[in-house]
Amino acid sequence: MRRINPVRFTVATRGTSREINRSIALNLVRAKQPISRADLARAMGVRRGAVTLIVNDLLRDRLIVEGAYGQTARGRRPQFLYIDSRRRAIAAVDIRATQTFIMLTDRVGQGLTGVVSLQTVRDPQKLAATIGSRVLALVADHPDVEGCEGIGVVVPGMIERSTTTVLHAPTLGWRNVNLREPLVAATGIDDVQIESAGRACVLAQAWGMRDDLSATTGPLVFVSVSDGLGVGVMVRGQVLRGRHNIAGEFGHVPLSLDGPRCSCGANGCWEAYVSNRATLARYFGRPTEPLGPGTPDQKAFTIDDLLIRARARDPRAAAALESTARYLGLGLASLVNAFDPSRIYIGGEITAAWDLIEPTVRSALVERALIPAIADTEIHPVNAGEHPRLQGAAALVFAPAFAAPEVA
Repeated sequence: MRRINPVRFTVATRGTSREINRSIALNLVRAKQPISRADLARAMGVRRGAVTLIVNDLLRDRLIVEGAYGQTARGRRPQFLYIDSRRRAIAAVDIRATQTFIMLTDRVGQGLTGVVSLQTVRDPQKLAATIGSRVLALVADHPDVEGCEGIGVVVPGMIERSTTTVLHAPTLGWRNVNLREPLVAATGIDDVQIESAGRACVLAQAWGMRDDLSATTGPLVFVSVSDGLGVGVMVRGQVLRGRHNIAGEFGHVPLSLDGPRCSCGANGCWEAYVSNRATLARYFGRPTEPLGPGTPDQKAFTIDDLLIRARARDPRAAAALESTARYLGLGLASLVNAFDPSRIYIGGEITAAWDLIEPTVRSALVERALIPAIADTEIHPVNAGEHPRLQGAAALVFAPAFAAPEVA
């Protein structure tokens, strides 16, 4: 829950407390569903009559639904409340350097379809048109849903959230790209949310934690390793965005001033050592090269192929992966020293080999952690099959309905 700022806060109205209680009730239903009105009242510490007003409000707005009846020894049988999750779909889109992935989810991020993919073209107008047609086709194939509530898009780059402008996406070659307008034009869907991969992923991870989020005492960090490297940080339930909405670009913090060239044009960025492209470059024994649609090595040999060879003890693949693991750990040490997080999540194909790389990652982190107490920070790999980036894209659309009201 967002804390009230007593310096900036001016006046509270009857509507303020109503919105706060509505948010509390909605999140309790999400976390504890199925839940009866009586149990909801007890969880909130209010009278049954007060809960009835809130529940009726949420039912009217189609945020929750009434479902099955419970059993009781005497009296009226309780009717359980659930999040109204399946009536309208959300389109989740994950744009990467060579491939774009799309999936329809319900209002709590559960997949309604399988993941479909298409080639990423560098022209944002053409890409938006193709994405739009695929989204509409997926919705049309599911007549049980009442249309599409919104589109969440994850992009590997810096995003200005207030204008949904892609400020800089090095692996795509984009600068100052307005992706929202062509998506709205292609689909007729007004709610289009765009975010960087790391920030979307940490939002989705916190969403999936439910009650566990309140038990964390420090920030949450998500590191997304793919063609690039994205980082998202959440502090007290809020995604860290910064003054210009670009906080979290740790992939472009230098590990060395004369290191390999990064997609951003600089040398020695953390991304240039840890991304899938960097690992493949070490395997092939040549500098990291710009990656675009149709790159031969991307078609012929992927990071998944390298991980298979490393597990089979291919010396060259194992050495490339070992180096990546060490650089990953060194970068994580910087995050631990900077934020002292409760947990760090790692996403991407590399997590399929977590059992192989974890000792090296942990060793490098311990080596650079400033004090022993933070060297044992929890690190959780998120399986690529869980589609954390698509889950993050969906959360961009559905999570605001569950957020604390703006009271400060």
